[in-house]
Amino acid sequence: MNEAALAAFGPAIEVCYDPSLVDDPERLRREVAQADALIVRNRTRVDLSLLDAAPKLRVVGRLGVGLENIDLEACAEKSVEVKPAAGANTQSVVEYVIGAMLVLRRGAFASTEGVLAGDWPRAVLGAGGEIHGLTLGLLGFGAIAQAVARAASALGMKIAAFDPYLPAADPAWSTAQSCSLEELLAIADVVSLHVPLTQTTKGLIGPDALEKMKAGALLINTARGGIVDEAALAAALRDGKLAGAALDVFRNEPLDRTAAAVFDGCPNLILTPHIAGVTQPASIRVSQVTVENVLEVLTDASI
Repeated sequence: MNEAALAAFGPAIEVCYDPSLVDDPERLRREVAQADALIVRNRTRVDLSLLDAAPKLRVVGRLGVGLENIDLEACAEKSVEVKPAAGANTQSVVEYVIGAMLVLRRGAFASTEGVLAGDWPRAVLGAGGEIHGLTLGLLGFGAIAQAVARAASALGMKIAAFDPYLPAADPAWSTAQSCSLEELLAIADVVSLHVPLTQTTKGLIGPDALEKMKAGALLINTARGGIVDEAALAAALRDGKLAGAALDVFRNEPLDRTAAAVFDGCPNLILTPHIAGVTQPASIRVSQVTVENVLEVLTDASI
């Protein structure tokens, strides 16, 4: 986290700031024994075992929004509040999604080495596409997806979304066409994923879903690994069913050799190491929001 944000705790709250604790579970258990609050990213497993080692714990601050690493039921049983940094990294994810769409659709930004070597593939690279007028399909239509929709609309895209949990009366639907999953896959030129990893969404974008996607579409996943069947996606890219994809998250992180080999020979593919929501400005905002969230609980006299 951005260490400067910790100053907001002030002198009355003792802070142990040590990012290496995530890789030393035994020392982490010793440190949380007297802790009133714990701040984590996505690699620290906040499970019943860790909670048992922290009998005074009142709040877990999450530097981000994903909660897969936190046992929410166990926290509730022990009256430990869980506070994600909702909204703090939205802009970073929006810019990643828009940027990935532009790069994948245009197909012209990997030519530097060739141009310097004297190549001049103007005819080939000049045949790239635009995103204006295309349909962006959002799988999940929560706050981040709605922000992506606003940015994409400003660039002239049409918006469609699938979200069975967003009430039909929600004002957000005035900006997007509400679709079933099958309808979304059939009409979207770009599909961007914005759902959590659950038993329902695990493997959701597999061979069947990929087959239902529009020929030549793009797929972008900044949500969670495991939602996309990586081998099926790689096959869809190699056989030309999809025109490109950007993955920021993977079933296993980091990729081992076997997982990486799945993507051998895939054209127009962008792979990044789970950084869509991680920029310097976002890190500052996430850290500040997390500290504020934790302070709110620690200074609540009613608890």
